[in-house]
Amino acid sequence: MTAPHHTTDRRFLFLLGSARPEGNTETLARIAAAELPAHVQRSWVRLSDVPLPPFEDLRHVGTGQYPEPVGNARGLLDATLAATDLVIASPLYWYSLSASTKLYLDHWSAWMRVPGVAFKERMAGKTMWAVTALSSADRAKADPLLGTLRNCAEFLGMHWGGALLGHGSAPGQVHTDTAALQGATSLFGRVSPDTPGADEVEGEDEGVSAVAAIG
Repeated sequence: MTAPHHTTDRRFLFLLGSARPEGNTETLARIAAAELPAHVQRSWVRLSDVPLPPFEDLRHVGTGQYPEPVGNARGLLDATLAATDLVIASPLYWYSLSASTKLYLDHWSAWMRVPGVAFKERMAGKTMWAVTALSSADRAKADPLLGTLRNCAEFLGMHWGGALLGHGSAPGQVHTDTAALQGATSLFGRVSPDTPGADEVEGEDEGVSAVAAIG
């Protein structure tokens, strides 16, 4: 596996997958992001602001190749490849990822098959992180969501940085989860320049950029 990126040249892409703005998951992600060193680049994408078309499975049609993505898909592809660290900030919906987050991952299957992009090869060595808020006090309810992301990272040869879980359903409720708030402040701080990341932190500056502005 490719050696992890050093903190001096890391570029974090925060992908917000909630169905509402400024939710509990986003709150945790922003607290965590605020603890990154000032020189670390941070970009934010609210997936609901850059909707993707439904994923169409063309893997067994003709050559199995996909055309060059356009519009929001092109912007998300470029932003994804430009990042060294992907922070998937999705609340737990029906024990899994939000619909917009899952659709974003579905499009990875297409991007792997766009001639000349070398998506899988270029994803290897990046680091994936997870931030999620859930309504249950049982953290194990988030296992399917975390399993999906860890398996995706493993498939692409990515590092697993760690996960931050918080308890929150109603707007602002996560502020009552002191363990999650503390975990948010230390999530990225546990990463040294020579290690890919932590494992799991218990608990859940910059404006949200349009993909066109960061791609």
